Amino acid sequence: MNATTDSIREFIEGNPDLETPYLVVDLDIVGARYQSLADALGDVALHYAVKANPAPEILSLVLAKGGNFDVASPHEIDLCLAAGARGEQISYGNTAKKARDIAYAYERGVRLFTFDSLGELDKLVAHAPGATVMCRVLCGGAGADWPLSRKFGCEPPMAVELLRAASRAGVAVGMAFHVGSQQRHPEAFDVALAEIGWVASELAADGIELAVVNVGGGFPAQYHEAIPSPGEYAQAIHCAIGTHLAGRSPRLIAEPGRYLVGDAGVLVSEVVLVSSKSSMEERRWVTVDIGVFGGLAEALDEAIRYRISTPRDGGPTGPVVIAGPSCDSMDVLYDKSDYHLPLALSPGDKVMLHSTGAYTTTYSSVGFNGFAPLRAHIVGDRP
Repeated sequence: MNATTDSIREFIEGNPDLETPYLVVDLDIVGARYQSLADALGDVALHYAVKANPAPEILSLVLAKGGNFDVASPHEIDLCLAAGARGEQISYGNTAKKARDIAYAYERGVRLFTFDSLGELDKLVAHAPGATVMCRVLCGGAGADWPLSRKFGCEPPMAVELLRAASRAGVAVGMAFHVGSQQRHPEAFDVALAEIGWVASELAADGIELAVVNVGGGFPAQYHEAIPSPGEYAQAIHCAIGTHLAGRSPRLIAEPGRYLVGDAGVLVSEVVLVSSKSSMEERRWVTVDIGVFGGLAEALDEAIRYRISTPRDGGPTGPVVIAGPSCDSMDVLYDKSDYHLPLALSPGDKVMLHSTGAYTTTYSSVGFNGFAPLRAHIVGDRP
């Protein structure tokens, strides 16, 4: 369950004195995951979600595989361009952008933008003439360990009105949704695409056709719970498109992030303290040198439960609370999830957190409590 690739293992064993915490990412896993998802989805163009892990080596690999990018800021645009991408390979997915950032993207060749409000549409029409704009609809996020509901998207009836306004303004129109990150239920795509189909039918009555449909991300990494295969997601998506968008042929794109890079990373941490709060309590508190502010923000509310291994594995274990190193009471990783770690675990022991290649370096603070940002090391074959 906690298998580590040879490249990652060799790096960790070959650098015993490297200061923790640090992340090791195996590009070979990223490449294999990209290919498996691309093969399964077929005609759906992949736009890698740069926010998952923006390491230049990963961006170069995605390009070498023929991929595209989903970005959320001018800085991410610059990262993609520096890796060799063209503007037309970039989708600007943030639904709330400054006017000057839209203009910046447009000047650099970006022609695909997402919005979910009239105010944002007005900015796009003014600063990205002739672009294709995708209206994002709300998704409830049921079945996702890290839902993306409420903040992003609008109700389908509003999407109809916004897309009518966009068409009148002379821009090509499309639609987008996201079923929630770490979505473990492929059928969630059918629910979302049913709404897309309804909107498409309403627009078709006005002679408006969708140029593109963005099915978003949500493809999961392997944490504690079993996950479906890429083929199961592809089947659900294609069946839903055949049912709800029958007779229409929009360009299809997806925004995988976690699935491509999550399982490619192992985060190496160190035990700082093993303690107890009461002589009456069996559970120990294990404090490690990385926490929610150092890159493990997705452990908040114990939403993402990383697999953990230690050099002491194989002996007796006991229940633990796992906490981060900062002087903040929120910096507790796991309290309710019934983690067990070896009874022999001691300060100075290494702790490996698996499937941590996504949303760790990007969530790491720049120096909360004086702790340095999470460092990353890339192994495996470069493209």
